[in-house]
Amino acid sequence: MTSNKKRNFNDHQRNILNGYFKYLKGKRYSRRTIDTYLYLIADMVEFYRDHGVETLNDRDIELFIEHKVTGERFSISTQRQFMSALKLFVTYFPNTEIAHLEMPRRIKGRKLPEVLSIEEVLRLIQVTHNLKHRTILAMLYSCGLRIGELLELRLADIHFERKQIQIRNAKGRKDRYVVLAESMMPLLSNYLMSYAPNEYLIEGQTGHKYSASSVRKFLKRSCKLAKIDRPITPHTLRHSYATHLLEQGIGIRHIQDLLGHSRPETTMIYTHLTRKDLLNVASPLDTALRSIDQNGNREQNFLNLGS
Repeated sequence: MTSNKKRNFNDHQRNILNGYFKYLKGKRYSRRTIDTYLYLIADMVEFYRDHGVETLNDRDIELFIEHKVTGERFSISTQRQFMSALKLFVTYFPNTEIAHLEMPRRIKGRKLPEVLSIEEVLRLIQVTHNLKHRTILAMLYSCGLRIGELLELRLADIHFERKQIQIRNAKGRKDRYVVLAESMMPLLSNYLMSYAPNEYLIEGQTGHKYSASSVRKFLKRSCKLAKIDRPITPHTLRHSYATHLLEQGIGIRHIQDLLGHSRPETTMIYTHLTRKDLLNVASPLDTALRSIDQNGNREQNFLNLGS
């Protein structure tokens, strides 16, 4: 969401945005949330740069959203983020004419996340020959990590003797522990000996944190090599981890803790993805044909309309 583009603000607008930044920081929002909210509000201020921020009203907000939706494909989730950012902005800077913040929001359709099969995950890791890249994919899947959690993971938070990883200050500012897979140990040891990172598990060439864009780039190449032609992201590996745990019979409550979800409803979406129970559900057509066969009729050619 953040951008390095130059913005044309006057001193008054810059002071307001700097104050908003400090306000969010004082509220202890995560750096990612602060960057996102500041970016969205800066977009709005820039859109109305020839107007005083104090003059903005409800209609101005509607026009801004309409412009973003039609011109820049403002997604529903981004619009929701903007509304959350705007509520905080108006609390921090009440000297506007914005009064009605409960604007109608489109209901976000429930789109089931993409999930890889276990075979596809193994193939994806197998075709990724670069040791660092392979370690990243294996860690994302084996621990069910968000991409940001992996890139923020420090060596000090990997407890090899307990086979646990401590995820600090994750989404919702929560800490949690995840299991370090036994099968990860040889790969992880090989990676650590080969790359010898200093502070973070995954570091770039200069010793700084690795970038999410780099992960997405090599993941795209690996998907092509693995002959996976669906849109796959690093988060797909997390979805696959949760779905496969559910298929193994792990309870929703445990999966919720491992994923760091605040609400069980968020974890429940994976019940729609699991194949374990669905594969045992008989089609009503099969049931009907078996009934015909049991009554002395032959079902073999029942669907052969030409016979």
